[in-house]
Amino acid sequence: MSTQGVILLTAILLVTGLTILNPVLLSPANLIDLCRNALVTGILAVGVMLVLASGGIDVSFTAIAAFSMYASVKLAFAGGSASPISLILITSTLIGAGLGLVNGLLIGGLGLPTLIVTLGTLSFFRGALLTFLGTSYIVNLPSQIDDFSNRNLIVLTNAAGQTASLPVSFLILVVVALLVWLLMNWTMMGRNIYAIGGTEEGARRIGINIFRVKVLVYVLAGAIAGLAGMTHVSLARTANPFDIVGTELNVIAAVVLGGARITGGYGRVSGTILGVFIITIINNSLILVGVPSYWQRGVVGCLILFGTSLPILAARLRARIAARFE
Repeated sequence: MSTQGVILLTAILLVTGLTILNPVLLSPANLIDLCRNALVTGILAVGVMLVLASGGIDVSFTAIAAFSMYASVKLAFAGGSASPISLILITSTLIGAGLGLVNGLLIGGLGLPTLIVTLGTLSFFRGALLTFLGTSYIVNLPSQIDDFSNRNLIVLTNAAGQTASLPVSFLILVVVALLVWLLMNWTMMGRNIYAIGGTEEGARRIGINIFRVKVLVYVLAGAIAGLAGMTHVSLARTANPFDIVGTELNVIAAVVLGGARITGGYGRVSGTILGVFIITIINNSLILVGVPSYWQRGVVGCLILFGTSLPILAARLRARIAARFE
């Protein structure tokens, strides 16, 4: 069985066990809440998957998302009601792409270590946001964002009279996932990303432009993070510069659990989305059964260890089986 198959089986067993403990988990209203809670994490995770597949690691994506969304909201106020929501989303995406370009130039151009660079830009982007853009919560959002926040695809009411809604912004996750899936599976650029993640020196020898591919990867990851930032604003209905930063653990855990490897060369959109929903289900279930929040981080940490070690253990097992039959 493939690594992704093992993860899928684990997810099924997990959901079955949690449903036995708490039947509310699979109620229609709770499923809607799960999709809503997985939305921003899912968008961010798709961008992180791109970076991991290329053999890098990015921890600055939350700072990019926060910077992009806060700057876009301020620009929307400056533009007045004439700015459509599509322009605001595009603005946040472009700001994220610009910040991602900084990572790309430092990593692809200067060949600096990805973890060191993104740790540095995480602090730099965060500091720039709080120093130059502001530290205050923006509660009264521009009317275009409010209107967008009020649009829903599905609205359900449970037996207790509580309403659960799936916002139209869920389509952003669907579109981002579809576009990245097409990029990784149907274009030469996607093959180049996997090739660089597998062996950078080998990719260079066959003529792949390492600089161009790496820059594109970090620009795309930044653009996706910027789009995730505005999606977060539409869900939270407030622009808080202190939001999003700190969720790196959940996002990276989802990507690793979905089959991507820290060493690069692997990563699938389908596995990433599956990992996102596993993380969301676990966090949601722990809340429902009254587990303290600090235990949630412990569980997520264990999942990262599980997701990282599973491919290694599976490869060793396959090698031993192959050696016995030689």
